[in-house]
Amino acid sequence: MKRIVVAGAAGRMGREVLRAVVAHPGAGLSGGFERPDHPELGQDLGLLAGTGDLGLELKGGLAEAGGQAQVLIDFTTPEGSLANVRQAGRMGLAAVVGVTGLSQDQTAELARLAETGPVLFAPNMSVGVNLLLNLVREAARSLGPDYDLEIVEAHHKHKVDAPSGTALALARAAAQGRGVDLERAKVCAREGMVGARKENQIGIQAVRGGDIVGEHTVYLAGPGERLELIHRCHSRSSFAQGAVRAALWLAGREPGLYDMQDVLGLK
Repeated sequence: MKRIVVAGAAGRMGREVLRAVVAHPGAGLSGGFERPDHPELGQDLGLLAGTGDLGLELKGGLAEAGGQAQVLIDFTTPEGSLANVRQAGRMGLAAVVGVTGLSQDQTAELARLAETGPVLFAPNMSVGVNLLLNLVREAARSLGPDYDLEIVEAHHKHKVDAPSGTALALARAAAQGRGVDLERAKVCAREGMVGARKENQIGIQAVRGGDIVGEHTVYLAGPGERLELIHRCHSRSSFAQGAVRAALWLAGREPGLYDMQDVLGLK
């Protein structure tokens, strides 16, 4: 059984991860933690997750909560995740990071940290989304530049980054399939007299509202037809279940930066 510690355990995703760890027969919950001033410190993790008393208290840091763990799962914030991965490395833990909104410098630091301990980073832990990445890459390669490519993503009104990390990952997959530079090809907004669409553009549009968990649609629109590849997330539990699957796969791996494509054997 692989022992898992959960960062941000009192948050929405943290509680989902707690439930997923408790439910998985191959996983054991080592602990959970929040920032040192969190109002729910000392609460039983099982009561936070709605699974019943587990005899494990919410702690104020990884050093307190993760002594028996093998893997950290973190869905907190870019700054918080990096700090937690640094601490995980000092403690000899593998780290699964599902946070979005990392800057280029932060992503580079995560890669450096992975040189000394195994780190799995995926902006979306959903198994379905990671299969979709492969489908988009292959569709973009097969259909070629005659099919215009647009990505529309929708999330709840509290999401702070746009486009979503998943939309950007889909755009990268499309760019790989087309053999183009994403930074040159992507268009994240259109307004006014923008002129005709240029060849090989990859459009990304963001919608924010209500309590939408996550929805991504990839349009490949060609002459006389269009292909739509759609993923709709009905519950955050899919992310949590994917993260637990990733943690069980990552435990005991050699240092390196991995992603869900590795977990699913899609590379």
